[in-house]
Amino acid sequence: MPLPFWTLGCIYGASSVALGAFGAHGLKRRIADPARLSNWSTAAQYQLLHSGVLLLTAVATPQNVVAGSLFTAGMTMFSGSIYLLVLDPQRFKWVGPITPLGGLCLIGGWVALAFTKRVPPSLRR
Repeated sequence: MPLPFWTLGCIYGASSVALGAFGAHGLKRRIADPARLSNWSTAAQYQLLHSGVLLLTAVATPQNVVAGSLFTAGMTMFSGSIYLLVLDPQRFKWVGPITPLGGLCLIGGWVALAFTKRVPPSLRR
């Protein structure tokens, strides 16, 4: 996988920690609804998990551009749309249908990863 997937995995991982911290501390002053705060937490957790998977994909199956692309698109659409909906549900209600598309991309990334050749011999010990 090209270097950008490694870089994106690192950036998405770091931003998920920052966004998770913001949700746990700063967002509570703005939003009282526990369901919305829970949604924010879910978005940050999915982003963090899939950032790690993107890093693993970049190392273990560098030729699998499909999986890397699907994981990147999925994190952007799934977590990104949830963040926007939590911040301002009325203003960003149009992004609601994007969330399940992002989820489908994440699932597709896992499927693409499953049908990739296993770890290259150069990475085996």
